[in-house]
Amino acid sequence: MTKIKLGPADFAEKEMRGYEVGKRNVCIAKIHGRYKGLDDWCNHAGCLLSGGRIEDNMVVCPCHEVGFDMDTGRNETSPGVCDDQPTVTVEVQDGALIVDLP
Repeated sequence: MTKIKLGPADFAEKEMRGYEVGKRNVCIAKIHGRYKGLDDWCNHAGCLLSGGRIEDNMVVCPCHEVGFDMDTGRNETSPGVCDDQPTVTVEVQDGALIVDLP
């Protein structure tokens, strides 16, 4: 695993941001006081999930309204349409967001 520093852990509740990390993009959100992360490119049509919205514990893709659970990556709304999203582990160290990437 590679630990990568993204930036300050200064999100408001239900705020979401996308980050480029090498050849990947990750979507980070703060939900119920915890930082959570998924691959940002929706596996359905390649839209950026970080351009969508948060509903409860899901990020909803802006293109086709597919909702993914931010803890498990599970496709909660349209299981037959596309796969689950890969998750990333997010932690806060010294006020900064750190992700673990394989």
